[in-house]
Amino acid sequence: MPVFYTVAKFLSTPAVHVLWRARIDGRQHVPAQGPAILASNHLSVLDSFFLPALLPRRVTFVAKNEYFTSGNPITKMIMQGNLAIDRDSATAAQDMLDAAAGVLKAGELFGIYPEGTRSPDGRLYKGKIGVAWLALTTGAPVLPVAMIGTEKVLPPGSSLPRLHRIAVRIGEPLAFTGDPGRARDRRQVTDEVMAAIQRLSGQEYVPTYAKRPNA
Repeated sequence: MPVFYTVAKFLSTPAVHVLWRARIDGRQHVPAQGPAILASNHLSVLDSFFLPALLPRRVTFVAKNEYFTSGNPITKMIMQGNLAIDRDSATAAQDMLDAAAGVLKAGELFGIYPEGTRSPDGRLYKGKIGVAWLALTTGAPVLPVAMIGTEKVLPPGSSLPRLHRIAVRIGEPLAFTGDPGRARDRRQVTDEVMAAIQRLSGQEYVPTYAKRPNA
């Protein structure tokens, strides 16, 4: 595990509990070793900070290049140790999936937001099929995750985090079989994952893809 990640986790875990009075349910569903896909709703850029801070194992996410190269210095610090991806590249989606498959094949945890972007209004949007491709290609179990209250900690446009209680709920692992090259299989798996997330989060579900927020 990279030194930066170890130090950041040592400092962040108590801070998350003290400052945001974080509660986590279902941590026992995370395997002590071996690969797993943590498929979460996405309310805040800080989701990629809170979830790893509350788990004993490292979680790797993929995030857009802008988080690493410009903008909020807090965001840049949080994203260190994750995988950067150029979302405007013609091969961005496949590059992300290939990188994620590598993380899983190495026996690690990979975090993914099936919605593809932060929710613009707190509702849960239709999932993209990348999570299904990963599950069917690697055989890794999918753990549905619900982040709750994180959108109130760092709303879009804010530069400093606010104090607000948060919670994380992790569901039982889901195992899938099917052909990763078959569109119907990918859609069915993705819809099952989103339904599991919705049961944990209680969000209203929107059967359309979310638009990217401006900030």
